[in-house]
Amino acid sequence: MKIADLKPGMSRVNLKVTVVEVSRPRLVNTRFGLAKVADAVIEDDTGRAKMSLWNEQISLVSPGDEITIENGYTTQFRGEVQVNVGRYGRIVKG
Repeated sequence: MKIADLKPGMSRVNLKVTVVEVSRPRLVNTRFGLAKVADAVIEDDTGRAKMSLWNEQISLVSPGDEITIENGYTTQFRGEVQVNVGRYGRIVKG
């Protein structure tokens, strides 16, 4: 699958991408309590997308890293498709 193929509401998303940038983490209040979240920009040869990184996921990636997103899902935030890696997905470097 490629970034250009992504649409809101997709599940079982598998992507091989490069991390372009990662924002500074911020604390947010969720229904599970406080959590750290950072926004990342990812790209492949078809385009760019935003990705949310939560808690321990933040330290897994840095700009320039090539990663594979396994079993992710997509949402729509402020009119843009966003990639998420939930509890059933994972991020693999390389």
